[in-house]
Amino acid sequence: MNKVILGLIAIFMTVFFNILHGQTLNSRILDSVTQKPIPYVTVQIKKKGVITNEEGRFSFLLDRNISETDSLFISCIGYAAIAKPIKEFTDNVILLSPKAIELNPVIVTNRNYTANEIIELVKDNLEKNYNKDLSKKRLFFRDSYFQDFSKTDYTFLKSTIKELNKNFLDSVLRTVPKKSSYYTEILCDLYGNPNGGDQKMDLIKASELYDKSKEVDLTKLEEKFNTIIKSNIKRDSYFKIKSGLFGTKIKGEDFDEIFETEIDSTDAIALKKELEEKKKREEERKTNFAKYRKKNIVGMMQDLFYMEDTHLNFIMKSRKYKFHIENFTYIGEDAVYILHFEPKGSADYKGKLYINSDDFAVLRLDYENIKPLKKFNLLGISMNSFLGKGKMIFTKSSNKKYDLRYLEQENGTRVGIRRPLKIIEKNKHVKGRNKQNELSLKLDMATVGANKRELVVFDTESIPQSTYDSFTENNTILPTYMPNYNPEFWKGYAIIEPNQAIREFTSEEQIAK
Repeated sequence: MNKVILGLIAIFMTVFFNILHGQTLNSRILDSVTQKPIPYVTVQIKKKGVITNEEGRFSFLLDRNISETDSLFISCIGYAAIAKPIKEFTDNVILLSPKAIELNPVIVTNRNYTANEIIELVKDNLEKNYNKDLSKKRLFFRDSYFQDFSKTDYTFLKSTIKELNKNFLDSVLRTVPKKSSYYTEILCDLYGNPNGGDQKMDLIKASELYDKSKEVDLTKLEEKFNTIIKSNIKRDSYFKIKSGLFGTKIKGEDFDEIFETEIDSTDAIALKKELEEKKKREEERKTNFAKYRKKNIVGMMQDLFYMEDTHLNFIMKSRKYKFHIENFTYIGEDAVYILHFEPKGSADYKGKLYINSDDFAVLRLDYENIKPLKKFNLLGISMNSFLGKGKMIFTKSSNKKYDLRYLEQENGTRVGIRRPLKIIEKNKHVKGRNKQNELSLKLDMATVGANKRELVVFDTESIPQSTYDSFTENNTILPTYMPNYNPEFWKGYAIIEPNQAIREFTSEEQIAK
């Protein structure tokens, strides 16, 4: 009988592990008192972890190194940590209880530091607290971009080309989407050291989520415009573009691409050349996508608060800020000082620092601008960088140093133009007047663009110089286009959960179907 029971247990365990491995643990973390979602909670198994999104959601990929008895460790600022075996998490909601602040007497008495003394200790311990060696990081990057044309007014004054009339210009404005959003997500491995030297990226998978039908409309508009140019503009002309006192000159040869004749498909040599050019452009597109995204990621990491040239200089140039101790709390079992900071004079940011009371490492940093980061308004052209906020979260690795776990940046800029615009075609080779055509307008337009970029580091491992040197980039992957969010696309991969706006995104083309 015992052998039968043991056999049944063995079969059950085998089935359980086959189900467990390769599956994803999905849940949402809520405050046990308010029932509201808790964002930016750290969820870890065996030192590998994820971060909940702003809606408290997370998904954790369970691989073959994880067993049902391994503990899931959940921690967040101001909440009691949870650590219990995976098999005990059976609900799709996890509740965290607010943790009462019970200060360690040692912190209160023996370490009664002022805020400025704590900041100096943070500086003194930067080198030993943060990993800066060569590493390989598995990370997920999401870029969410939003644009809103808040004003698209103009006054039509004159056009000597009958096709470039008010009706045509109105159709241009109707084609340009007043509001649009674009999301791109990539999973990759990043090799290198953010403190210096080149970074190398191994692109694993990527996606783009946007309304492609709007892009098609712009293509048709470009074709129509090119037809007008070819019918009315002389190839050897040049153009003067004037706006008030300012002007510039464009040579007609800059429009050569418009005037090129279409290739005859019966011309085998020309067709072969066109196909080769198309293939070359496709390869460049693949390379440029990876290069651009790597530039985004490396640029974000260059702004970590302990980097020398960062503009987030709350620590490196602390004399520009006022600090005061706001509170004490816990992150897991670590006692943490909460320091509030704000500018003394011309600095741009305010925020909070969460500092470990034992080793004076910054575990988390939240910041936001208190005034426009850049502002320009001259002769009818305006620019206002009105938004600059973000957060950084770090976790301790096995060597007792800290690695980046989560990085978020939000930026917003408003641009406006309220000026006259005149485009004049001139030609020296035509007898009589040099002036051939003219288009004259008064513009009154404004647009707002905002970016939210999120970076999650799932795993960091130190690598020798030889591993870095031997790795060669071969980023030929292009993003998969999605007209609406597809939850199956990232199945089997670790990512940060999408928010509601992404999950519900549907292009107009899909709605029409």
